[in-house]
Amino acid sequence: MTKGYLVLETGEKFTGDWLGPEIESEGEVVFNTSMTGYQAMLTDPSYAGQILTFSFPIIGNNGVNETGNESEKVSLSGVILNDLCDESSHYQSTATLGDVLKEKNVSGLVNVDTRSLVKAIRKHKSVKGKIVKVKDNIGEWKEADTLSLVKEVSVQKSETYGNGAYHVVLVDFGYKSSILQALLKENCKVTIVPYHTTFAEIELLHPDGILLSNGPGNPKELEEFLPTVRQLTEKYPTLGISLGHQLIALAYGAKTKRLSVGHRGDNHPVKDIHSGKVSMTSQNHGYVVVEDSIDTEEFEVLYKNVNDQSVEGMKHIQLPVLSVQFHPEAHPGPTDTEYIYIDFIHQVITSGGNKYVEA
Repeated sequence: MTKGYLVLETGEKFTGDWLGPEIESEGEVVFNTSMTGYQAMLTDPSYAGQILTFSFPIIGNNGVNETGNESEKVSLSGVILNDLCDESSHYQSTATLGDVLKEKNVSGLVNVDTRSLVKAIRKHKSVKGKIVKVKDNIGEWKEADTLSLVKEVSVQKSETYGNGAYHVVLVDFGYKSSILQALLKENCKVTIVPYHTTFAEIELLHPDGILLSNGPGNPKELEEFLPTVRQLTEKYPTLGISLGHQLIALAYGAKTKRLSVGHRGDNHPVKDIHSGKVSMTSQNHGYVVVEDSIDTEEFEVLYKNVNDQSVEGMKHIQLPVLSVQFHPEAHPGPTDTEYIYIDFIHQVITSGGNKYVEA
């Protein structure tokens, strides 16, 4: 194998062997602690612009199948692994992880000391890196542009799926396929629209409800879309997930901040403030809503992260608006919070849904 290097902007250098095409790349270096679900992580649009480190030591055992993708594209900038199992043993496997990286033109490094790399990321909180062929020829560092990342992962034109009783418009900032499947499971017709679709254009679709999706980047860099988010939530039952949750908060005057270390994994404990019940959740985000900035006359905090007490969900006191920082569809991860979709559809029904049933 050809040697390659991951060089951090802070100076640390990690040696590995090239995996996939030998293409140099760069991005924020992050890590995910999940033991399973690498195919879903690999195809999650929220990783756009990032170099993903798998902290679990052995990746690739199950190969890659035809049904586990969260999107058709692989939008992340690169992957870092410790040990690659390139002989898959799962009956659904149609390709190896290495094959997919070559096909999607995504570079990576294997045989890297990922324990030391994760420790470096935790020490520096947020750090950029480059996957390069020559470790002493780094060049300039680019600044991430959230709007460009969202443009890259969003649909280019409207797409409609299903013919269920409730018409949900999914505003796409980088949605996961499992969100669409969760809505279809709840008897929805789903129209996916680009992130920049105007309020007037969405009105013409006659939705019963709105879902604001997950996506990559810093929510503050999407301020131009906040007036539309505000209008949608004031007229339609709305569910915000991850980035969608943050955009709802910003649209109502709250603030967001970067986490010291992002929440990326499938075992994050989240507590329901009212019941005291703790659920295990799947998460993938680097920013959170600042609790003290939430207007308590408009929103009530519903969920908090057990580990760091950060806001994990909220609902509007008067409007049928609910938002969560975690992923109820949980791919990868536990299904403890799938009921969020049922609650959302209940909001749609009680707000006058079921108007667009198709024959």
